Amino acid sequence: MRKLIPLLLLCCSLAGFASAKDAPVNATFFGNVAIKGYDPVAYFTDGKPVEGSASFSFTWHGAVWHFASADHLAKFKATPEKFAPQYGGYCAWAVSQDRTANIDPTCWKIVNDKLYLNYDADVQKQWSGDIPGNIKKADANWPKVLG
Repeated sequence: MRKLIPLLLLCCSLAGFASAKDAPVNATFFGNVAIKGYDPVAYFTDGKPVEGSASFSFTWHGAVWHFASADHLAKFKATPEKFAPQYGGYCAWAVSQDRTANIDPTCWKIVNDKLYLNYDADVQKQWSGDIPGNIKKADANWPKVLG
């Protein structure tokens, strides 16, 4: 079992469970791609998650962001803070609980013109139970989680 612990720790870090202190933007281990390659602008303009393309990419805050079109790329470059998900793209509910977790880009919500992502549909249901309260807790926790 002792030999498995380092392997498990390595697997967890490869799977996106590194701390926000080590990675302020939640990005894939291979390619350092933010929000698993989904286009952050599309949530606002298309009202749905849309996979981006490496053909339209931009490096911001140490991660590579993909976009579905040149127009979306230009919009993000002009005002990335407007389109980037909150809490570096980590799960909003997890940050409200004073930790980080990876996300499913299809579990999302825009609240007050800000994009929030969640780990999965079940976690999103928990987060949705008190969105204003969870945002307030996550906003307070993020500087500590960020480290």
